[in-house]
Amino acid sequence: MLWVKAFHVVFMVAWFAGLFYLPRLFVYHAQATDALSHERFKVMERKLYRGIMTPSMVLTLGFGLWLWLGFGITGTWLHAKVAVVVLLVAHHFWLGHLVKVFARDSNERSHVFYRWINEIPLLYLVAIVVLVVVKPF
Repeated sequence: MLWVKAFHVVFMVAWFAGLFYLPRLFVYHAQATDALSHERFKVMERKLYRGIMTPSMVLTLGFGLWLWLGFGITGTWLHAKVAVVVLLVAHHFWLGHLVKVFARDSNERSHVFYRWINEIPLLYLVAIVVLVVVKPF
């Protein structure tokens, strides 16, 4: 079980690294004024989302399901964690939508908007860590 838990945490960290960094790329992309920068950010965003974030999300969810179903981890805290994870997955796919918006050169939001959404993953992270470590209910 410890190996499964370790890999769950490793891929969760990789996923969150991307969840923190992708909106930061959006900030810089929204501020860019030249075509070369726009093209560079499109490549970076696509590779981060498809090459790191999505595989890390899939592996995080896979190892999490293995822990839950394979080792019988239960508790009310786990139901709350799963609810937060569902929201986090939805957030992940929304960021993927924004990658496509930038890829089509159809972004209409300012860098300030992306600075704000850059903070959202921290809220998910705090909620998940508190639920797993403290198990408040």
